[in-house]
Amino acid sequence: MAVEAAVGMPPVMGFALVGALGVGAQWLAWRLRMPAIVLMLVAGLAVGPGLGIFDPERDIGPLMQPMIAIAVAIILFEGGLTLNLESLRGAAEGVRRLVFLGAPLGWLGSTLALHYVAGLGWASSTVFGGIMIVTGPTVIAPLLRQARLKKRPAQLLQWEAIVNDPIGALAAVLAFELVLVMQAAETFGDAVFDMIRGIVLATVMGLASGWILAEAFRRAYVPEYMKVPVLFAVLLGVFALSDYVLHESGLLAVTVMGIWIANAHLPSYTELRRFKEHATVLLVSGVFILLAASMDVETLSLLGWPAAALVVAVIFVVRPMTVMTSLAFTKIPFRERLLVAFTGPRGVVLVAVAGLFGERLVAAGIDDAALLSPLAFALVAATVVLHGFSLRPMARLFGLAGGNTPGVIIVGGSQFATALGEALQKHEIDVLVADANRGRLRSAREAGVPVFYGDILSEAAEHGVELMSFGRVVAVSDNEAYNTLVATDLAPEFGRENVFQLKQAKQENKRHALPPSLGGRPFAAGMSFLEIARHMRKDWKIKSTLLTDDFSLEDWQAKNPEAVPLAEIGDQGALRLLDENANLRAEAGMRMLWLGPDGDNNELQAKAEQ
Repeated sequence: MAVEAAVGMPPVMGFALVGALGVGAQWLAWRLRMPAIVLMLVAGLAVGPGLGIFDPERDIGPLMQPMIAIAVAIILFEGGLTLNLESLRGAAEGVRRLVFLGAPLGWLGSTLALHYVAGLGWASSTVFGGIMIVTGPTVIAPLLRQARLKKRPAQLLQWEAIVNDPIGALAAVLAFELVLVMQAAETFGDAVFDMIRGIVLATVMGLASGWILAEAFRRAYVPEYMKVPVLFAVLLGVFALSDYVLHESGLLAVTVMGIWIANAHLPSYTELRRFKEHATVLLVSGVFILLAASMDVETLSLLGWPAAALVVAVIFVVRPMTVMTSLAFTKIPFRERLLVAFTGPRGVVLVAVAGLFGERLVAAGIDDAALLSPLAFALVAATVVLHGFSLRPMARLFGLAGGNTPGVIIVGGSQFATALGEALQKHEIDVLVADANRGRLRSAREAGVPVFYGDILSEAAEHGVELMSFGRVVAVSDNEAYNTLVATDLAPEFGRENVFQLKQAKQENKRHALPPSLGGRPFAAGMSFLEIARHMRKDWKIKSTLLTDDFSLEDWQAKNPEAVPLAEIGDQGALRLLDENANLRAEAGMRMLWLGPDGDNNELQAKAEQ
């Protein structure tokens, strides 16, 4: 093994290893319900400086830097593609303050901490301080799902991460351009002229390419199946051409291009963004593994106490000062401000951009920029681990934790939806009934079940419903096609295993049937809306039965032969919705949630309930 490590591996094997480690770490993190970035960091350090199996400089050679540059360009374009200016204007006051006040304050505070605590020069500190504005949208989402915060603090953290992602990248790009121009120019006047020229050129190229692309898509000059390939081809072309015309201006150009497309109101925007997100996941994991494997023991040993002091300063001084100052004199309660102030995980965007800019600054003669990448790794690892373990306990301490069990969104107002919502609420499970018809929500409102009046797939729902609080979707409307559309559209967000719908009516002619790849898992033992409505008219009820040693699952099945099992609820409140083919696993101490004829339970069950 030592001989193989010294000789290295073929480039193709290196690419395969990076892909396997990146995707494998993300899958394992999903299984273990922990931040993927931690496992990617461990994997990269293990095969790189740890075991010496993979050295990107040795095994990939001159291809590494162009690959990282292109990956960072796509990542920054993705960041720009998330910045919808209308959403920003309509955001709550707290989010606007965290963006317009928090971003500049965070940039200033991080720059000062990097210079006076970590000992970096002003050039490196200014560039890295801009990147540190980003709190990691790819990291904050899993943390929020795990912590189950209440609506307002979760929205503040989520929207701050989404909006500040492109702003932080843009700030870092501008600072990077300024530093390079100052290094190359002979006089201050030349530096200002070169800086303005670079910003104008990159902005014009980004706006022009974004406008041309949006118009081509809107006027159907590009077929639907070619939109994503054309998007990526134009992106790479703009990046390369801008860099060729004026060195290092390509990153700013693609960021501006992404912002333009995000606000062009394209009908195919959702599909473009979703595919782009998939590509970004691969690129981010690949870049992270490459940069982690590129670390060497000598560079890591240079960190020492300055890196630890920087992490402490950023987490306990810069971040709280930024948030508390930004949210001062608002109606947001003080405990919510504290929770947001001490929650600021950094993500892979920080590492990717810091790694690229560090290399470029070192090439420009700024030697201390070599520490940017290891400092980024240290900050990301510390914040992700700290907030991953502390966010939920801190939320409980401040009284800002939601329910332990992920909530359920019930799409389609009806008597059955109201009964299901009431039954889940009795077991302290968050519920939301959504329907575009206000009249169908009347029974839910009267029963005290939270409702959303509108289309659950609309932009209003995206901004008005805190999706982080919910983990499952059940589409039970009377429109089978709409149920299928909801299940298909929300499956990537919630996971296909967590999306259910009432069974579609069987079509005698296959030409009229929907493809089996569409829709969610059949709910309520495969019953249709009409069958359930017929039972509800016969005064069927949704009931909850506690299973005990004296009243087992078999006893319940024997006593309730007509029962339609809907869900199993564990003794700790864990919810398992049941599809048509689910095997019942309820044991003593668990509850069965079921639909059946109204009537009293048997004597053994009555004793168990007591």
